[in-house]
Order: sequence, then structure tokens, then C-alpha cells
Amino acid sequence: MRTITVNASKEYSVKIGNGLLSIMGEQIAAVVPGRTAAVISDSNVWPIYGEKAMKSLENTGFSVCSFVFKAGESSKNGETYLRLLNFLAENHLTRSDCLIALGGGVVGDLTGFAASTYLRGISYIQVPMTLLAMVDSAVGGKTSIDLPAGKNLAGAFYQPSLVLCDTDVLDTLPDAVFIDGCAEVIKYGILYDRELFAHLETHGPGFCREMVISQCIEWKKNAVMQDEFDIGIRRMLNLGHTIGHSIEKATNYTISHGAAVAIGISMISRSAASTGICQADICQQIDALLKQFGLPVSTNISLDILVQYALADKKRSGDTITLVVPATIGCCKLLNLPISGLKNFVKAGM
Repeated sequence: MRTITVNASKEYSVKIGNGLLSIMGEQIAAVVPGRTAAVISDSNVWPIYGEKAMKSLENTGFSVCSFVFKAGESSKNGETYLRLLNFLAENHLTRSDCLIALGGGVVGDLTGFAASTYLRGISYIQVPMTLLAMVDSAVGGKTSIDLPAGKNLAGAFYQPSLVLCDTDVLDTLPDAVFIDGCAEVIKYGILYDRELFAHLETHGPGFCREMVISQCIEWKKNAVMQDEFDIGIRRMLNLGHTIGHSIEKATNYTISHGAAVAIGISMISRSAASTGICQADICQQIDALLKQFGLPVSTNISLDILVQYALADKKRSGDTITLVVPATIGCCKLLNLPISGLKNFVKAGM
């Protein structure tokens, strides 16, 4: 097991290794004072891991209740959020108790946002059950729900008390869901780590899981500790996400987050090459790795639709929007682009 300490507005540990789900009760008991826990999960994860999670908690002396909602991004909305808050109140959770997010990014985002607002703040623990959640959404304290206008437009920065990444659960993921998370892994290689990128080129989806997950979390930790509230260097982590979120919204989330981010990374790389920010061979190398993992690199969504949704993105500020563009493998730049120039820049990557 590896342990990474994140020291943001609160200090907490991220633990990565096998067998963590079976000892989650004792791990959580060490960081929260209360002995009532609400496990929040979805209809995909709960039938497989719910009983094991409940047993581990109850064996450690927790009184446990559970809230399970329909799996999918479409559930990360105001209606589910309010149902969850009412559930917590009806079950009399207090500020010494905790919420446990047992699931992927949707579960983690929703649980964290509920934790940040219920009783003006209650502890929560992230137990990510997908590769994507382990390397991205479970660490760093970004919590949110979607609004009809766009993804993650309501939320709060609210750090968890503990993150438990049990690598054993990756063995039960459908191949498509595992590959979906690989888009975020590849993102870290492009952003920061030429050696990680090379490891992925050599090993493909058979990469060393504990090592790669830990390395991605180290990079995310560094960004969060320097810029917890996403106003500076942490914005680098949005590589591929502005276009990616547009694709998700335009397809009503039928395109997965990882696939949409992969397309966004590819498109922004082509735009960077077309405008001289990076060399064409860098763009080709990025596309080759994405394709090696079976990830898409293009979309048939129209330019106008992509730009329309991009302009509703939270990374817009007044008359400018900030994009992350690769300069070379392991080094990216923040590009503050006038809104008037966004359409032509995106067009160059299509």
C-alpha cells in the first residue's frame, strides 16, 4: 500500500493498494469521531460492493445507512442532491458523522457537494471504484452537480477526510470503463511526465496499476497544494476538458467523460500544432497513444455546437476563455483566448 498526503485547507491521506475495501471501516474510524455513516452509491456499484462495504463498517462499530441512486451522469442533478440532503436529515446524521462516496466520479462529486452543504459541512470519505475517479475526481476537493446549462456549474471546493483507492476493484470494471479512465492517465503524461507517457506507450492498458495511479495522484496533489481553488496552475488539469464537456453536453452524456476528454485532448493538440504552439509530431504522438488505448480522437458534432457549449464552460472569464494546450510531451501551457477567437482555434483542430 502507498500513502500520499495532501495538505490543502485540510490535511488528509490518499491510500492506494489492494484489499482496502475490506478494511475501510477501521481506516475511516481513525479519521472521523462519529460512528454513524451514510454510504452513497449507485445502481452499478452497490449490487457488487455494497454488502462488503457495509460489513466492514458495521464490524468496526458503525451504524450504517445507504442511499443508492440510478447510475449515470444524468443523476448528478439538483433533484438527486435534494433527495440526498433530505435522506441525511431523516436519518439524523450529525456533524460528527460522515458520508462515504462508494462509486465513480458521479457518486464522488454528488456526495462531496452534499457533504459541503449538509449542516454547513460534514466529513466525507472518497472510496473511488473506477480508474477515472481514482486518478482524478476523488482527490482535490472539487464537488459538484450539473445544471441544465452545463456540467459542474454548481459546486464547492471541499476536501475529503480520506481517500481509499482499492486497486482490486479495477479487476471487475468493464473494459470500456477501465479504458475510459485511461484518458485521464494519459492526460497526466502529456501535462507533466514524459516517463509516464513512455511507460504507457510501452505497456498500453497493461501498465503497472499501483505505480501509475500513485504517480497521477502525486501530480494532482502538487497542483492542488499550489492552487486549491483552481485560479492558477491547477487549471492545467483541464487539458481536453473544455471541448470534452461540450461533447458530453451535446450528446446528453451518452459519450463517456473519458472518451470526450480524449477527443478534447486530440482536438486541442491539433489546434496547437496548426497554430504553431507545438510541433506536428507531438500531436501525432498524442493521437497514437490515445488510439493505442482504443480511445476516440474525433467527433462529428458541429463546430457551432461545440463552441456554443464551450462558451458556457466555467473556465470562461468575461470575454476570455482559458484553454490548456500542449507544447511538448510533459509540458503544457495555459492559453487565454479571446472569445472572438475560440471558433477559429477549435476549427483548426477538427
